[in-house]
Amino acid sequence: MPAGSILVIDDDHKLCELLKKYLLRFDYEVVTVSAGCAGLKQIRKKRPDLVVLDVMLPVKDGFEILKEIRASTTIPVIMLTARGEVTDKVVGLELGADDYLAKPFEPRELVARIQTVLRRTQQAAQNGNIKKFKELTLDLDSHAVSVDGVEINLTTTEFEILSLFATNPGKVLTRDDLMERVRGMDWDAFNRSIDIAVSRLRAKLGDDSKEPRFIKTIWRKGYMFVAKTE
Repeated sequence: MPAGSILVIDDDHKLCELLKKYLLRFDYEVVTVSAGCAGLKQIRKKRPDLVVLDVMLPVKDGFEILKEIRASTTIPVIMLTARGEVTDKVVGLELGADDYLAKPFEPRELVARIQTVLRRTQQAAQNGNIKKFKELTLDLDSHAVSVDGVEINLTTTEFEILSLFATNPGKVLTRDDLMERVRGMDWDAFNRSIDIAVSRLRAKLGDDSKEPRFIKTIWRKGYMFVAKTE
């Protein structure tokens, strides 16, 4: 039985062949494409378990493709950045990437990232439970979230953070608490990454940081989940 299905979107044909051979050694099913549009077709045709997406792509870059992926699915995405610049990482996080890796990299490191992200995804799906609040519902079984009765799409990382908040209502969670729970992301590479992830989560929830319904900032400490119970 395969360990999972991986879609690699990168126009570096040699790298794609290398990654395909290497990932096959770990029992992954691997499909590689060289353009973003072809990758989107593959996602619609056969939903993979995870996407490895290069930032530097012809016609449409990786950020544009990530936007289109996130418009319709929460499939985990690991982005490859040629320069490893902080700006690329920030943009990727803001658009909903689950992790990122700077080129050049060792294939074994990518495998480790894939394994960690897939493990997080599987754990989120297996935690079977529904958390209901006055304006928010989380189904930890199906990874579904709705606000005021309207379903919203969250990335694996965003859902993991929200799940942590929802299971610890009224408790101050520090950035260290969040980083410890949401493993796999290279948080240390950019120390505001966790704040960006929380900010993006708030935006999707329609939360106002000045008058929060769900996530309250605790000055110099972290965050607190303040959603009202039904």
